[in-house]
Amino acid sequence: MKHLRIILFTAASLFAFTVNAQTVDEVIDKHIEAIGGKEKLASLKTIRMETNLSVQGMDIPVVQTLVHNVGQRVDISAMGMEGYVITTPNAGWTFFPFMGHSAPEATPADQLKDAVDQLDAQGNLFNYKEKGHKAELVGKEDVDGTEVFKVKVTTSGGKERTYFIDSKNYYVIRETRKAFVNGAEMEVTINFGDYKKTEDGYVFPHTIGGAFGQGDMTVSKIEVNKPVDEKIFKIN
Repeated sequence: MKHLRIILFTAASLFAFTVNAQTVDEVIDKHIEAIGGKEKLASLKTIRMETNLSVQGMDIPVVQTLVHNVGQRVDISAMGMEGYVITTPNAGWTFFPFMGHSAPEATPADQLKDAVDQLDAQGNLFNYKEKGHKAELVGKEDVDGTEVFKVKVTTSGGKERTYFIDSKNYYVIRETRKAFVNGAEMEVTINFGDYKKTEDGYVFPHTIGGAFGQGDMTVSKIEVNKPVDEKIFKIN
């Protein structure tokens, strides 16, 4: 009888694991379909976003340019000055003259490792297994009145990201992760909303709360798969 209990318990555990694995993949597949589909995401190579960042009563124009797994540049206009953040797989630089920088500063190694994870234009959920990531469906919970699936992803580099996926439309409405903000690592919560479809058939959020760990961002324009001169990923 004892052996039978062990066998039944083991079988039940294996069954639960199988169901959970199938369920997390089902949730992710529906999310991928909701934001454009597998073919669309597979062809996503460049993104350029014109946005406005609202911080402490100030409106700051921000332009983000991303080339899939090649580089990202964030241009920021503040206090009549132009600054930027550049990230590539091997190096990064920050130049904020409005914060006293007189020349570009190299991104510290620990911060660069965190930033490089953001170079995947297709996102961590798309083809996560092929990328060496692991995904787990933690369960369901309520986020500000919305029932969500809570999916935890551990990247191939060991970073943890938790995605809160709306159970009705399968959009990600929140992401939590550790990130470096002003030189210190902390837990960051980013909220996403106002999803809209581009002319190319991709679906992006147009409001981002907690962007850069600082303020709220509103997207005014998105261009997808337009040519990008990779010279912009070199310091000026």
